[in-house]
Amino acid sequence: MLPYPRWRAALAACLMLVSCLTLTLQSAQADRIKDLAQVRGVRDNPLVGYGLVVGLDGSGDQTTQAPFTGQSLTNMLSQLGVTVPSGTNMQLKNVAAVMVTASLPAFASSGQPIDVVVSSLGNAKSLRGGTLLMTPLKGVDGQVYALAQGNLIIGGAGASAGGSSVQVNQLTAGRIPSGATVERGVPTRLGDENGVIHLDLFEGDFNHAQNVASAINRNFGGSLASPLSSRDIVVQAPRDLSQRVGFIARLENIEVALGVPRARVVVNARTGSVVMNSEVRLARAAVTHGNLSVVIDANPVISQPAPLSQGQTAVVNDPDISVNQQGGALRMVEGTASLQEVVDGLNALGATPQDLVSILEALKAAGALRADLEVI
Repeated sequence: MLPYPRWRAALAACLMLVSCLTLTLQSAQADRIKDLAQVRGVRDNPLVGYGLVVGLDGSGDQTTQAPFTGQSLTNMLSQLGVTVPSGTNMQLKNVAAVMVTASLPAFASSGQPIDVVVSSLGNAKSLRGGTLLMTPLKGVDGQVYALAQGNLIIGGAGASAGGSSVQVNQLTAGRIPSGATVERGVPTRLGDENGVIHLDLFEGDFNHAQNVASAINRNFGGSLASPLSSRDIVVQAPRDLSQRVGFIARLENIEVALGVPRARVVVNARTGSVVMNSEVRLARAAVTHGNLSVVIDANPVISQPAPLSQGQTAVVNDPDISVNQQGGALRMVEGTASLQEVVDGLNALGATPQDLVSILEALKAAGALRADLEVI
């Protein structure tokens, strides 16, 4: 047995080692509150407007097929003092009608620049080299919050000659960095008059809400935070607005050790992509899956008329329809305890990504998939 002083020293060293390991594990799995939640009321507001892009090199709207472009141009010219004779059919190729969208940040003030996205509304072939004329951007209340104008930046490219064309990326949409100027902001309240603010979690989870509230109370001391639901956490902030900003800045940098997330499988039915987290489990089940394919092939055949029948030579199609069904053997999927075992079990079925979507839906219906199945 160790002497008393040595025993105390060894115990202290062990406790320090365990404490360091615990802190290391917590910090490795911790997330900042700003990555988990946002302060209620602090959000962007969408803006939208209708405008004209000019200066296109013959790639604008065809006014015969997009008459609103000519009408918009006539109205704009009349506001500038230019009178267009009634009944004039302007055949323009360097003008395009566009929709302009932007996001008004929280606490935005007059004069602040924001980025805008410009998208073609008519049948323009390209907006490359165009200039957006002054366009008012409105909110959902119909009020003007910003004015947009500037030269477009198009990320795509294209060329055509001799009936052939090549296009890379999109040519009918672009951006204007700092292309709009805020005329007025939206009033944003940072809590109420008593200093009470609400944190809204991005994902509803009672365990996460409790952990966030506990981390806030542990960091500031006292009982400043308490969860009201799986998403809503109420926090008592300073009543003085000048101190409230610093309080929220410190609060958002608090790290929270989250609990075990809910098992979830996300399936993209259009692309066949399947993503699952580490908590997904499979119960023992038997799976069979067969493919049914229908192939329709039309073979052109030349039909010659009989001599002296005054008929005409014609080309007819001789359809060939075949149905092929691949039988699927019944395969056993064993119960799994880890994500790797889930992946190995599904790979053993030899299914394509599109088939895997159907198999996962069937496993969920049979109760063998121990996870939430979300189809997007």
